[in-house]
Parts: sequence; structure tokens; C-alpha cells
Amino acid sequence: MYKEKKDKDKEPKMAYKVFIAILASIPFTRPLLHLRRRKIIDQSVIEEPRKATADCPKPPTQVPVIYIHGFRGGDYTTEIMVQKAGELKKEPKFLKVSVDLFGNIELSGTYTNDSKPIIQLVFKEKIIGVFAICYMLRMILPFLAKKFNFSSYNAVGHSLGAPSIVRTEMKTQKRRGFPRLKKAALVAGPFDGVMFLGDLPNVNSLTRQGRPIMMNASYLSMLRNRRKFPKDISILNIYGNIGDETNTDRFISVVSAKSIRYILAPIVQHFSEMEVRGPAAEHSEMHDNPLVIGVINRFIDY
Repeated sequence: MYKEKKDKDKEPKMAYKVFIAILASIPFTRPLLHLRRRKIIDQSVIEEPRKATADCPKPPTQVPVIYIHGFRGGDYTTEIMVQKAGELKKEPKFLKVSVDLFGNIELSGTYTNDSKPIIQLVFKEKIIGVFAICYMLRMILPFLAKKFNFSSYNAVGHSLGAPSIVRTEMKTQKRRGFPRLKKAALVAGPFDGVMFLGDLPNVNSLTRQGRPIMMNASYLSMLRNRRKFPKDISILNIYGNIGDETNTDRFISVVSAKSIRYILAPIVQHFSEMEVRGPAAEHSEMHDNPLVIGVINRFIDY
């Protein structure tokens, strides 16, 4: 009990966590986060490249699949998705990458030598919004691309991880050396508000064309910048409806989750969508839902 209390005392206070997240969300305050020296702890293993054979004259071009959680998430959020993907490709090993808002990075596990290495991305600060997540993605993705020598990647994002993937691609479209997104599976994404934080059950609605009647600032920003989103990307959007009178997954309304179609469907080469209904469609259950995981794995094509 004493040890548990001591460990709890070492945890940063909530006010400090919120303060750091705010610094990362505002562009002109971000330099303050770089006043501390960045640490990189690398305990990862990189498998030797596969040698050419008669059946495979060229080593596979690697396009890693990066799993990204959202607000108050962690490695436990994407744990089952990563595990099931590993089972499907008969390769249980994966790379785990932890990053914080100060730019400190920890790498563990294995970067495999197959065509779709799995990278589980974990944000050490859990109380962060979409702008802070985007900030960390813009920091960690080029680092990983340079270290592991890849130029494109696939992504699976849950909750706030989903709009962060979209916004990051829009923001970095012309940035040289930044890895390019090829496929993105967006799960339970809050694209136009979160329940009771700018969105209320059955208040907003979609027009016949799929445009939300009410649009928050984040959605309007993505809408204005949608032409910056590359055309050669495939998108899978999965959202939940627990089946009660709210038309939500308990945290994200169906309207908010579906609203990304209006932005991306006219742009990208492929856009598909799936609704999951019932108790297993609850927001925090979606990332463990066998149906959802199966559809994602077929989309990624392990």
C-alpha cells in the first residue's frame, strides 16, 4: 500500500497535465516544450531485411501500419487490434513507440521485416485534444520514417486518433520528407463534436448530400482544407450506434462520425463506411469488437 501511494504521488497533477496539453495545442507556445532536452530510449530490435529468393526476387516494400489511440487512451486501447493483426499475418512481434509532448521517445519491441510491420503508438499524456495529438504525430512520423526507412504508411485511428490522422495529412501535404498516408481506418471518430461538448443528441443532422447542418470550428477547418488531402488514399470509416434514442455510441453522435464523408468522399480514390449497432457499438468497445477488427484487417489487407 505504501508503494502504491508513493507511485501515485509521483504522478503529475491533473492541472499540470492540462497545462502541458494547452501549451502543445497553441502554436506560439509550443517552443516552450522544447526548453527541456529530448531523450530517446531505444530498446527496439530491427529484423534483418529479407534476402531475395526465387519466389521473391525483391525484398518487400515496407508500408507499416500505425495504430493510434485517442483521448484518455493508451496501449490497452489498441492492444487487441494489434494482437489480432499479428495473428492474421502469423507474426506476433510489433514495435511499440511511446512519445510525450516534450519530444521524448521510447521504442521497444520489434520492427519486423515483412511488408506491413505493425507500430503501436502510445501518447504518454492521456489528457490531450486533437491539436496536441496532431502535434505529436507531426513530430514522431518523420522520426520513424527516417529511422526505419519507409516513405508511406497505413493508419488505424480510434476516437480522437481518427480526426488527428486526417488533419495531420492535410497539414503536412507539402512537407518534404514526411511519410505519406496510403490507407486509413477511422474508428468512432468525433469529426464534428463530442456529446455534450458542442454536440447534443439528435440536434444536428446531415443534409441529403451528407453535410452537417451545424459545423464546429475543427470541422470547418478540415472542410476548408480538404483539397490539401491527397487523392490517392483509401478511407474506411466505422462508427457506432448503441441503438437507443440518442443515435450515438454514447460519446460520439452518428452525425459527427458520419460527417467526414462529406469532406473526404469526393476527394479520395476510395471511401467506404460501416455502422455497428447494439451494445458492442459503445465507443470504448469498438476497438475490441471482433467485427470491427475483422473489417479493418481486410481493409489493410494483411
